[in-house]
Amino acid sequence: MTSLQTAAAVRAEHLRAETPPDGSGAARSAAFARISARLAEEVEIGSALRVIAPEIAEVLPFSHVDICLHDTPGWVVSFEAGIETRWSQRRTRVQYSPVRDVLQGRSPAMLSANAMEDPQQTFPGACCEPILNHRLRARITVPLRVMGKVTGTLNFSHGTEGFYGPGQVPLAQALADLLAPWFHALHGAARATQAAQLRARAQEQAEGLRQGALELTQTLEQERQRIGMDLHDQTLADLTRILRELTGDAPLDRDLLAERVTDTIDDLRALIDTAVPTLLDLFGFAHAVRVHLERAVGSESVEVDVEDETEGAPDRLGATERTALFRITQEAINNAARHAGAHRILVTVSSEPQDRLRITISDDGIGIGPEVGRRSGLSHLRTRAHLIGADLEIVADAGTRVTVTLPEFPA
Repeated sequence: MTSLQTAAAVRAEHLRAETPPDGSGAARSAAFARISARLAEEVEIGSALRVIAPEIAEVLPFSHVDICLHDTPGWVVSFEAGIETRWSQRRTRVQYSPVRDVLQGRSPAMLSANAMEDPQQTFPGACCEPILNHRLRARITVPLRVMGKVTGTLNFSHGTEGFYGPGQVPLAQALADLLAPWFHALHGAARATQAAQLRARAQEQAEGLRQGALELTQTLEQERQRIGMDLHDQTLADLTRILRELTGDAPLDRDLLAERVTDTIDDLRALIDTAVPTLLDLFGFAHAVRVHLERAVGSESVEVDVEDETEGAPDRLGATERTALFRITQEAINNAARHAGAHRILVTVSSEPQDRLRITISDDGIGIGPEVGRRSGLSHLRTRAHLIGADLEIVADAGTRVTVTLPEFPA
């Protein structure tokens, strides 16, 4: 038997000894014993209160019962049984909790005939919606103590006004004294598990960033080599041909020479535009995407469009995030234009209800299979998205839909 189980057993024995020797006292004593036995088998704090709720109701009836525990500094977390409310769905600041006086040790207990009208529990700014929405009128709040410290509260609520009286407060406190060490231990275990998961996730992210940085470095080196080859095979070859024709026995006509030089300049400008997104800096994200989209489809009869529903939100991002989003969009457009055989390519910039910036590139082409995915460099998209903390989704949807989502929407 662990020290926690021993302490709980001793406490339950004390409670049984203090219980009057009548029929109701015997029933309560048995309920205390069953509570201890059930909690000894629980490992998840989220279900522990629901498991023992029937035994608690035998001792003190309720419409709603919850345990509120100190979590991180200034915050409390709740676990409930009976009516399901928002208290267990999100944490609450101590200063806005309806039971803050007991949590902070300013009051030894709270008893309210009608909490809906009690300024101690429904003060301005209080997280008291469950009290009002579910008409939790009668309420008892007593402290949970471990090693002399208030670690939380045990709270009973009933829909009938005046259901609880002063005589039930000691009984609620007896239950709180029994539950306190169990829930303190379960909460500690839950926090330790959460901390371990956060550390594991951080390690995974660090490894992902390391791998992503390596892949991006390799990609940049490949891009440098590609640009060098383009300059050698295209621009340098064009200039060499022009020089040879200028110095040959039959020099080029002036107009023809101007045409050749203009073509070379246009090819060089296209190469520079691919390497450096100057349009992005000068005219913004939507314009740069539209220009690239039109260039990517060229003379093909492909319907293209860019819809920005955010009034230029990408341009309010930092340079790193904005450029990464442009590169992801650029690559997705290239895939659609070169490999999908699409008749329509649409780029949409939108915001989600949770204030997340989302860019979607969709086409009605043949879709992207595994072989095409490897050939078109979709891994590069994932690497770029990962390095700016964005989510990337690539799905077949009457063609292909690439969606990149940033965690925060730029104000």
